Amino acid sequence: MPRSTRRFGFSGTAPALLLALGVLSGCAGTPAALSDIRYDFGPATPPAASGTMPAVKVLDVTAPDPLNSDNLNYRLNYADAHQLASYANSHWTMPPSQLLTQRLRTALSSRGTVLTGADGVRAPVLRIDLQEFEQVFDGRDESHGAVTARVTLLQDGKVLGQRTFIARAPASSSDAAGGARALAAASDDLVAQVAAWLGVQALVAAQ
Repeated sequence: MPRSTRRFGFSGTAPALLLALGVLSGCAGTPAALSDIRYDFGPATPPAASGTMPAVKVLDVTAPDPLNSDNLNYRLNYADAHQLASYANSHWTMPPSQLLTQRLRTALSSRGTVLTGADGVRAPVLRIDLQEFEQVFDGRDESHGAVTARVTLLQDGKVLGQRTFIARAPASSSDAAGGARALAAASDDLVAQVAAWLGVQALVAAQ
């Protein structure tokens, strides 16, 4: 279970959530809890062999304010699913949107040229809007990483395709470390889904 929390955007807290957090606060004073631990996605898994594709512009992943920080967020679905909280002493090395941008560009670069929005090349544009990125607790000792993103493919301002991708991965432990690993695994799954989807789109070569 999470050891400490910071709430976003809600003035009230359900009694069940208060009880759960009260139990957890008793173990927040240990030496291990006082140091800030930083997580990233770990080493990238080498992509499976696949065909090549034309150059594509992969824009920086965007995210709403609660996800646009280095907070490692979680949600207690079994207590109050409307409360989003974060670990006080565990963070990402950078906002998840940036970690996901790096992972996606790395994966797609194995299949062709990956450009950014700053490149003055006429090429298909891939836009990713991160909608969910959190550790979800379905029970006191059961959680999973949840990542959801809406992906839009554009060419010359015209939408060629759009799809919402959902990825889930079980957490090996009910703490920040387990949540970080689960979210990294879910992110890799989502990146693989996006890459497979992009591979069947009718892309026009860069000019």
